[in-house]
This record gives sequence, structure tokens and C-alpha cells, in this order.
Amino acid sequence: MTRSARRTRRTLQVTGAGAAALLALSACSSSGSDDSSSGSSSGSSSGSSDELSGEVTVFAAASLKESFTTLGEEFEKAHPGTKVTFSFGGSDTLAASITGGAPADVFASASPGTMQVVTDAGDAAGTPATFVRNQLEIATLPGNPDGISSLKDLTESGLKVVLCAEEVPCGAAARKALEAGGIELTPVSYEQDVKSALNKVVLKEADAAVVYKTDVEAAGDKVEGVDFPEAADAVNDYPIALLKDARNADAAKAFVELVRSAEGQEVLTEAGFRKP
Repeated sequence: MTRSARRTRRTLQVTGAGAAALLALSACSSSGSDDSSSGSSSGSSSGSSDELSGEVTVFAAASLKESFTTLGEEFEKAHPGTKVTFSFGGSDTLAASITGGAPADVFASASPGTMQVVTDAGDAAGTPATFVRNQLEIATLPGNPDGISSLKDLTESGLKVVLCAEEVPCGAAARKALEAGGIELTPVSYEQDVKSALNKVVLKEADAAVVYKTDVEAAGDKVEGVDFPEAADAVNDYPIALLKDARNADAAKAFVELVRSAEGQEVLTEAGFRKP
């Protein structure tokens, strides 16, 4: 079943509803009364806005770009004097950068496996927490001119299909979904992150791509979304962690708390993510 009618409305809601809710967080933060977030350090890191300053560097999965950008902007409003800088990309590439010594304060991954690379290297401070889940969807050209209605349809002769590389979480999930359906598919290309896979369809260089539901939502009318039942067998958990060598640990903790808070969850849910 295709899903396009509500996409524009939901995209507008991410900024509208999320911003309104997060401005409320700003008011709570300035009063010093926010003690609702989980974790033993929540009270000390989410106090009044003038307690936090400086830059927070967040490495985050490409599929989080739109929602995290919104959260970053609202974090800066709630905490004047702070700046959130993002590096978005494939989770495997980001994990390798972190273990290779790249300076970062927070890592938000699209799979537990890529987060495990960071924790195994001893680069995470504490235990990562799952903050959202994401599910796959087929992105087709606008109007779905090829009449794609199932994962099996992607095997039709002459159809140009793109997948994420299997070492990337969206690619690993696509492989699970294909195996669940007993489907053999050879794509025209494997992309290194989900945005690159989606962009092939946006640019009409491919007829379809298997990406996350959230990326289809974010693309608006540039693509058409097609649900398929095998996606239920390949849902990805997204963990987030403060990094051990964080240069701005207090502000980084506060950003993680925002992501996990009710206000942060509203922004993420409006973007199409599922609660853990």
C-alpha cells in the first residue's frame, strides 16, 4: 500500500509540534526543575540554560538528519551559548571514525551492531540506550509509475533498484527482509548510507530503493513510499551514547537527555520513527 497523502502534513508537524514542545523544555530547563529524564546524571546536566556553553559534536546516522537538526536548533535556543555541530553519515563509517580518534561528544547509531564497535573499543561512556526504532520502506519514483506493490516486484527485469551496502545498517536490514521473503535481488548499486540510496531515486537514476520509512517521509513528494510485510522482520534499534573522550561532557549529556525526553521523542515520532 502506498503512503503519500499524509507526508507533507507530517513533515510540517515535525517542526511545528516538535518546536512548540521543545520550547516548553526551554522554560522547564531555565527553572532548574527538570528531573524527568532517565540516568543518574540527569539532574546536573539539564539545569538552567546558563550552566551550559560551548560546542557539542554529534556523530549521527544519516537517517537522523532532519529530526536531529531540529533538536539541535531547539537545544541551542534552550541553552544560549551552546552550538550543536553534526556529522551525519553511514553508522559504520562514523563508528570507524570514532574508534580512529575523531573528536566527538555523542554517537547516535542506526543499529546496535555499529554501536558495539564503539563500546568494544572502550570509547563509550556508560551503556548506550535505545531511543527509537526504524522500519524499511520501498521508495519509488513519484506516482509509482512501475506499479511496485511488494518487495518481490523489485526483481522485475529492467527495474533499476538501489540498496544500501550490507555493512551499513539499512543494508543489513534490507538483506534480512529479502531473506525473510525468500527473495534474491541484485541491485544496480550499493550505497554507503541511506540518503545516498534515496537520492538515486530522487535524481531518477534508479526506479526504486529500499530505505527507511523516515527517509521516505523526509523526501516529501520527491518519492512515493510502498510498505511491505517483510519489513517487520528487519526493524532497527537506534542506540545513543555519550562518548568517553567528550570535550563538552555536560552539554553532551544534556543533548542526549533531550533526545530521550518526551519532547525529543515527539520530534522523532513525527519524523516517522517508532518508540523503543
